[in-house]
Amino acid sequence: MVVKRLEGLRAEYQRQDVGKLRSTRVGLGRALAPRRGRWSQAEQARLKQLYGLRDDAAIARELKRPVDSIRRMAEKLFAGPVHTGPWTANEVMELRRYLGATSPEIIGRILGRPVEEVNARIFDLGRIKQDGSWQREDLAEFKRIYGTRTDDDLSRIFGRSLEDIRKLADEHALAKDKAFVRKLVGEASTRMPRWRGEELDTLRRDYPVQSNLELARTLGRSVKSVVSKAHHLGLKKSTERLRVMGRENVSLRYQDTD
Repeated sequence: MVVKRLEGLRAEYQRQDVGKLRSTRVGLGRALAPRRGRWSQAEQARLKQLYGLRDDAAIARELKRPVDSIRRMAEKLFAGPVHTGPWTANEVMELRRYLGATSPEIIGRILGRPVEEVNARIFDLGRIKQDGSWQREDLAEFKRIYGTRTDDDLSRIFGRSLEDIRKLADEHALAKDKAFVRKLVGEASTRMPRWRGEELDTLRRDYPVQSNLELARTLGRSVKSVVSKAHHLGLKKSTERLRVMGRENVSLRYQDTD
């Protein structure tokens, strides 16, 4: 009797365990499955923010929606009337914002302009060139988008010669993002030299007390590479270095108001 009772309890526990496992699998399936159905206002607003600046697959991952759903909703959100004629200053600013991040067709959809006009305006931007020092806001934007735009597109966006674009990139030790280069020319061109032991020693010694740009120039690497490797090694800036950085930022802000 005792043996039969134990066997019965064991069988009951096994049934409960199987039930829990099935329930867990169902829950995981629901969690991993793309979201479907009605779009919320917050989702639509976020799609408007990202569309044209990230590819459809990346937006789909963030919003947890199928890629086809992203594309259909984007067409709906930007389905306003197409207009022609003179461009406003705001439209030109928006064109620069999207230029190089997406296709002229998508830019035309976002701006409500025929693609022929978008291409013509991009061509016009290529003829505008300016000299002189960079404004602080332009420099910050240049650093932010440099890794995801070609030099030709950057030349049009900022109205600078290719020589100026490349010179500024060298001065600030900037590099193109690996994923961006891979999309343009293939996997083989994205390989970077491994960090040597002496380079790692220099990084560990100087990262806490030097600027990232100084280190990048010393090591012959990009600022992004220096920051990424330092983060991987768990390195931090010293308290004094952080104070200096704070004073430098304040000084730059005062210079902008002069």
